Parts: sequence; C-alpha cells; structure tokens
Amino acid sequence: MNNDLILLGHGSGGRLSHQLLDELIIPIVSGIPSSGQNDAALLDSVPGRIAYTTDSFVVDPIFFPGGTIGSLAVHGTVNDLAMLGARPLWLSVGLIIEEGFSKADLKTILEDMRTAADAAGVSIVTGDTKVVPRGKADKIFITTSGVGTVEHAIPIHGANAQPGDVIIINGTIGDHGIAVMAGREGLEVGTEIASDSAALNGLVAVLLAEIGPSLHVLRDPTRGGVATTIKEIAQQSGVSITLQEHALPVKSAVRGVCSILGLDPLFVANEGKLLAFVSADAAEAALAVIKKHPLGAAAAVIGSVEAGQAGRVQMMTTIGGMRSVDMLSGEQLPRIC
Repeated sequence: MNNDLILLGHGSGGRLSHQLLDELIIPIVSGIPSSGQNDAALLDSVPGRIAYTTDSFVVDPIFFPGGTIGSLAVHGTVNDLAMLGARPLWLSVGLIIEEGFSKADLKTILEDMRTAADAAGVSIVTGDTKVVPRGKADKIFITTSGVGTVEHAIPIHGANAQPGDVIIINGTIGDHGIAVMAGREGLEVGTEIASDSAALNGLVAVLLAEIGPSLHVLRDPTRGGVATTIKEIAQQSGVSITLQEHALPVKSAVRGVCSILGLDPLFVANEGKLLAFVSADAAEAALAVIKKHPLGAAAAVIGSVEAGQAGRVQMMTTIGGMRSVDMLSGEQLPRIC
C-alpha cells in the first residue's frame, strides 16, 4: 500500500477514511476535536438576515500563479456572500478526490484553504470527502457552501443599478484567467501575471461603513468577465450602461497575452475584483475608500448608468467610437474556477 497516495478506501467510510480525516483533513481545515465531529454543524444565532451560497471549483491546473484550488474555493464563496453586503461567517467543504492523488498535494490545498479562511475571518465548520476511481475525475474537485449574515437594511443587489450611478472596479482585469491559462499551457509570461484571487469581504465592509445607502450594486466579475457581469446588471436593473475603454485598468502583460491569443480582457475571469455601482455624489468618496484598501490600489471609475434602452451596454472606445458590449458567447477559457 502506498501511504503517499489517496486510495479508494479513503472514501469508503471505514478505517482509512477516518485516518484521512483525523490525521490530515480535520486538523488542517478546522481543528474540530473528535468529540465535536458530527454529520452537521450547529451554528450560533446571528442578527439580521441569513445569506447562503454554494459553488464548485474544477480549475485546471490546481496550482497556478497566485493561488491554488483551495484558496480559490474559499475566496470565491466568501466573495459571493460579500456581494450581497453580507458578513461571511461559516463554510462547508466537499472534496471529490481522484484515486492516486498525492497526499502531499492534498495537504497543500487544505493548508491554503485554512489560511484563506482565517484571513477572511470565516470558519470551515463541516464537510465531506469522497474518492472516485482513476479517470473518473481530474485530481480534485471542491464544492463549498457559505453562510453569512446581512446586518443592515441597504438593498444591494443586481436589480438596484440606478441612472446616474458611477461604476468603480477595484483593480486590473483579466489577471486570474490569464494566470490560470498560462499555468495550464506552460506559457512563459514572466512573473507579472498572477491570479488576483482574494477575499473581498473586508473591502466591502469598509465601503458599507463609509458610503452606506449610496452603494447600490456589488458584483464580482468571475466567469464571463467584466463584460458579462455588466450586461447581467443592465438587464436585471432595466438600465443602459456606458463603459469607457480608456479607463479600464489592464496590466500590459495581460493585454499582451490577450492580443497574441485573440482574447478580449473584458471577457476574461477575475477572482479578486468587484464592481461597485454607487450614486454620483458618493463616487469620489467611494473611489478614495477603495484606493486606500490593499485590494484597491489600482481602482478606477470605468463607466456610468443611464436611463436609456434597458439592458444595453456600450463602450466608448479609445478612438472615439461606440462599441456594443454583450455577454460572453461560449467558453473562452474553460475550467478557470
């Protein structure tokens, strides 16, 4: 028996399963003592409304510049809660592991999950582990669910964009998608391109505290990128949106790779970025707040909301013309989260 690899028996529910949980998974991700290990977690009562989300992660490769599938799973779930203005509190983690997967790699992924959770101020309180035969999965898949609390009455959701709103992004776009693709294809793109994967709940908390009801919409532009997310919001809110191409923050290295491969940074995924729709009178204050945060140094105003044709998104190009912006069609970069 190879003690360095995951075996089918590790998912059987028997002795090997208990060894994997007791010796590796539980001590790293939660530290819950054996007396507290049950089939479900008991959660404390909290004030306000409950926010709940779930997501699955199948990124390839599982280790990429700037992160791993473990940190990505935590960040993605925390951010989905934060985009409702919620305070993330608890996570559950489901692991689907392929037979023959390295225990050392699993340990690294679990450690990254715990580090990301601790940094975001959330606890991993329950989970499940299954093992499938070789060839029935690709190394490891992770499903996470998150619970948080909304302790304010500010309506932050995709249908709340209002004419006159200013659109702010907290940094450069396309970093995650290009970093993952470069890692997958073995592209030599230097050290400048790394995933932006990060938990955004701290930044959201500061925004809520500083501008409150002037904050109308929050959304993280993950799969489909900024363009798809903006289009979704325009449709939900029944408004028209105009982006400014010259204002879009894109790293030169990311722009260069996109140019070579025929990709548009507007459609490339991000994992540590948010779009904030704020009233015009609070835009300057909001931008200043974001820029002071470690995740917002490259923040920029990238567009505005008008009372025009519902669902229309257009972009003023750098040469002065108007370009229609639609949702991503098909899969530009598969398995980037």
